[in-house]
This record gives sequence, structure tokens and C-alpha cells, in this order.
Amino acid sequence: MAALGCQFPFTVYKNSKKKKPRSSILCSVQPSQGNIKVIINGAAKEIGRAAVIAVTKARGMEVAGAVDSHSVGEDIGKVCDMEEPLELPILNDLTMVLGSISQSKETGVVVDFTEPSKVYENVKQATAFGMRSVVYVPRLKVDTVAALSNFCEKASMGCLVAPTLSIGSILLQQAAISASFHYSNVEIVESREHAQDLPSSDAAQIANNLSNLGQIYNREDISTDVLARGQVIGEDGVRVHSLVLPGLPSSTNVYFSRPGEVSSRLCFRSCLTKIERNGASPSCGTGKFNPSYTFCNQSGRFCHSPTLIMACITGLHSQT
Repeated sequence: MAALGCQFPFTVYKNSKKKKPRSSILCSVQPSQGNIKVIINGAAKEIGRAAVIAVTKARGMEVAGAVDSHSVGEDIGKVCDMEEPLELPILNDLTMVLGSISQSKETGVVVDFTEPSKVYENVKQATAFGMRSVVYVPRLKVDTVAALSNFCEKASMGCLVAPTLSIGSILLQQAAISASFHYSNVEIVESREHAQDLPSSDAAQIANNLSNLGQIYNREDISTDVLARGQVIGEDGVRVHSLVLPGLPSSTNVYFSRPGEVSSRLCFRSCLTKIERNGASPSCGTGKFNPSYTFCNQSGRFCHSPTLIMACITGLHSQT
């Protein structure tokens, strides 16, 4: 039996002294002294609403600001379908919220779920008010991450860039790397509801992880120009196929095989791990076992883990 660990690829920048705090204007209904003040930028998005609920339930944290261009003026608690309103309106001015929260005597953290084009300026604004940032924005360019790194180093202020907040995605990447040492053929098949920036960041990340491991995949047709064979990502022959069908749940599947093997299947979902052996039920124990797997991560409505969001906030907050 062999195991391979995969480091959770966060980008963390070290921070130092925070600016002098001032009194608070905007805050949640029942502020507790010592709590981490959390500003959710992109609060009206699905993941933003999930973060609001998670922070509200977490010990030692409170939602101190909600920023979005949608549902402006509405109570964020009502937008999140919470039992009681938080008496905290959604604002579309990040600077105003930062200015109000910076007057608090507690440390603030901005969680950014906005867009790639806005991330750099958002982090600059947060830093100017002495606040650290947690950034989860898919399709963030390498140049933007490098610029953030340089800026945060000069400002001596922390910033954490999270490439994923899905536990299923992390498990999928770890499992794919482990399996890649035992197989000569690999194909990545993803499904998305809308055609936007394909292949997706998840598929590209997995393909890049599998490259440069000393393995050349799909040698039989590595140089084929047949478009139906998918797009080759990297230099080691990893192919990606993207399906776009309205109403189809988003998923990313990594297929491994080698000559003479019959497919088995290993699926990773949010709360389910299931093994199917040659069509037999996992519990019946029948069917010939072989190590050809399909690794599957289906990102449904709750694909992002509130636990990881909390870990990002507390982890960055502890970097002093």
C-alpha cells in the first residue's frame, strides 16, 4: 500500500503590526468583545451567503459587514434565509464598510468572493484600513497572485489566496496524484452548466498537478490532432474533455486505466465515498477487483465547505 500526501495549496503572506483601531459604527446585532470582525465581500452570492451563515454560527467571529452590488439595502440575514435578521444591510461600497469597521477595537478580516478584476484593488483597500484578506475567486490569474504577493510583502500585511474551498476537490486532487504513479492513461472529463472559461480551473489544476511527475500519459495518441480527443493540458499528455449542458450538475471526473483492466469506480462527493467494483454493490463483495479507478467530484449546491472558510479566517488571523 502506498500513500501520497498533497499540501493544501493556499498562498499565505506574513503580516505584522496592525493599525491603530477606532470605535465602531457598523457592526452585527450583538457584538462580542474579542470576536474577529468579518466582512463578506460578495455576500449575496451563494458562497457568500454560506459564509455569512457559517460565521454567524462560529464562536469567536461575527459578521460585521456585507458588501455586494445585488440586494443593496436588504438585511443580510433575510437574504440568507436565516430565522432572524442580523440588522446588517448589504452595502455596495467596500470603502465605507472598511472605514466603519476599522474604528472597532477588534481585528478585522475581509473575505473576498468577488471577481478576478477586482481582487487586487479590494486587497489594497483592506490593507489600507489595517485588515487582512482571505481571497477565494476562481480563475484568478497568476500575475494577479504575484502582484498581491509583492504588495502584501511591502505592506507587511497578511493575505491568503485559496484556490479551492471544496473538500471534495482537495480529495480528488490528492487521489489523482496518488493514482497517477500506477497508470499510463488518464482523461479528465468535466461537466458544466454554462460555457465559461473552459477547461475550468478545477480541471486545469488537476491536469497541471499530474504533469511533471515523470509520467507520460496516453502515449498511443499523445500527438493526435483529432479535436474529439479533447485538449491536452501541460506537456505530459493529460487530456481534458468539457461537457456543457444546461441543467447538468457541475462535476469533474478523472479516469485512469492501463491495458487489460476493467474499470472500477471510486467517487468522491460532499458527504459520500462510494466504491463500485465491476458493477457490483460495495457491500456485496462480489466481482473481480482491479485498480482502474474513476475519481469523481460533483459540486452540487453545497460544494464549498464552511469548515474551510472558518479555517482560512482563523488561520490568517493567527498570523501576527
